[in-house]
Amino acid sequence: MKQTRAITALIDEACMPPDGISYEKPEEHNATEYRVVTALKDLGHNVRCLGVGNQLEPIIADLTDNRPDLVFNLTEQYRDQRRLDKNIAGLLELLDIPFTGSGSAGLMLCRHKGLCKQLLSSRRIHVPEFAVFPPDRRPRPSRRLRYPLVVKPVYEDGSDGISNASLVKNETELIDRVRMMHEHFDQSAIAEEYIQGRELYVGVLGNRRLRVLPPRELEFGADEGGPVIATYQVKWNKPYQKRWKVRFRNAELPESILTSVERICKKAYRLLQVRDYGRIDLRLTDDNKLVIFEVNPNPGLDTDDEIARAAEHAGMSYTKLIDRIVKLAISRY
Repeated sequence: MKQTRAITALIDEACMPPDGISYEKPEEHNATEYRVVTALKDLGHNVRCLGVGNQLEPIIADLTDNRPDLVFNLTEQYRDQRRLDKNIAGLLELLDIPFTGSGSAGLMLCRHKGLCKQLLSSRRIHVPEFAVFPPDRRPRPSRRLRYPLVVKPVYEDGSDGISNASLVKNETELIDRVRMMHEHFDQSAIAEEYIQGRELYVGVLGNRRLRVLPPRELEFGADEGGPVIATYQVKWNKPYQKRWKVRFRNAELPESILTSVERICKKAYRLLQVRDYGRIDLRLTDDNKLVIFEVNPNPGLDTDDEIARAAEHAGMSYTKLIDRIVKLAISRY
């Protein structure tokens, strides 16, 4: 018998449904939230939606007056800053309210791309050579970095701030791109050595016992002059994907590589305190070395997102995936 729970879906205010309470139809700007809420309702739960804006007091009051059995945390930012998403998890921890996904510690460790790579490399997990450039200092490129480099904002995700111009080939291009990151995003920039190879996305579910889902692959088109990194256009622009023959597909890998992928992803997941569900982004080089460049706690949960596609390939429907996340979160409490 299914257990009905009172669940509050915590959502960035910009993605709240028009009525402020529940989703009745999908909207282009909030498709993920709509699908998660719909799945929770299909599972028999009583679902409320609560928007997270620029003030904490209304959130605290609502969660206190309408205390849920569980918060399904879909927030990605606070006050338009992704680096503050950990504080929403921290607030739920202070209120002692169970919630899905990673806690404040895991979000902090993964959000800063430089810190994340330092921790991974300290456990002998391969990451690209990198350097972080704070906005209050003149960029001084390190001689140990080999071009080309990929320059990104240090706190963003979803390929925000990444374009073909992010792949820099010399010091002049590096300094220009770093300064652009500083000006546009008001945060540090990170420059990573470009790793040539197959780009893999690996979903992981669990806490004490982990389940690694079948890897997905971002396959770049073979046309000369096309993209070779996961830019914002590559990730989200369908006409652009079609033009350059970019596609996301289930990865076909030898069993020995799959075993290595599973081992390294579990190790990174646990090290960075990811909870319930996560996604590891890595590249497989021509000499079969696995290099991690991102660890994503609370990754996107739309039906088209990589973790949902991987779960489907493993025989787990979207509704079952959401149910699994709920059960994993509840079991921690």
